[in-house]
Amino acid sequence: MGRGRVRSGLRRARKAFTRTFSLRTLPGRRRSFQALSVAAILLFIPIVYVRAQGDPYVYSAADVPSEPVGIVFGAGVQGDQPSGYLTGRLNLALDLWHAGKFKVFLVTGDNSTPTYNEPKAMRDYLTAHGVPTNLIVLDYAGFDTWQSCDRAKRIFGVDHAILISQGFHVPRAVYLCRAAGIDAYAVGDPNGLDEGPITEWIRDNLREVAASFNAVYQATIQPDPMFLGPQDDAIASALHSAAASS
Repeated sequence: MGRGRVRSGLRRARKAFTRTFSLRTLPGRRRSFQALSVAAILLFIPIVYVRAQGDPYVYSAADVPSEPVGIVFGAGVQGDQPSGYLTGRLNLALDLWHAGKFKVFLVTGDNSTPTYNEPKAMRDYLTAHGVPTNLIVLDYAGFDTWQSCDRAKRIFGVDHAILISQGFHVPRAVYLCRAAGIDAYAVGDPNGLDEGPITEWIRDNLREVAASFNAVYQATIQPDPMFLGPQDDAIASALHSAAASS
C-alpha cells in the first residue's frame, strides 16, 4: 500500500509539472521561458564573477608589470612534445623572459604517470630555446589550476608572479592564484585560435563555464592539493642564480 501511494503521488506530481510547463499552452510556454531564463542566469553567475575578479589583472605582454617569477601552466603533451596550446604558452613565456618581465620560470603540470610528463617537456622546450636550466623550476603535481597556484605559494614560496596561459584561462588562473595568496598578473597567449582546431577552442571556452563553479568552490574552501609535501627552495635558488648572472 505504501509503495502504491508513493507511485500515485509521483504520477500526480509528474502530471502537475507537465501541465505547469506545457508548451501547448501560453501560460506553460511563459513559465518554461521564465524557468530557462533563471537557469541560464544561474549557470553564468560563476564565470561572470570569476572574470570580474580576474580581468583587472590581465595585461598585454608589453604592459604587464615585471615580477620575479613567470608561472607557465601545463596544457597537454604528445610523447615528449608540447601540444599546440602549450607551445603557444611557452613561446609567450620566452618573449616575456627576453623582455625582462620575469627572471625565473615555474613550469607546473601533470606528471601523474611515468609516461606522461608535462613539466619535463616544458623544461626541455625552454632549454632548447636558450633558457639556462638553473632558471627553470618544475612542479610535477600541478594537476589543475588551483593546485598549481596553491603549491606555487605553499611549496615554492612564490609571492609575486606573472601567469602565462591562453586568454580564456588566465582570468580564472589569476582569480585562483590571488586567492592562494600570490600577487599575480597574467598575460594571455594572443595566438590561441591558430594553435589547434576551432572546435577545441570553442570547447575549452565553454569548459570555462563549468570550471568557474569549481574555481569559486576552491577559492572559498581552499582544499589541500593532492600532493603537498615539504617546502622547496628551488625558486629562491633560481632567483639567486639569476641575480648572480645579471
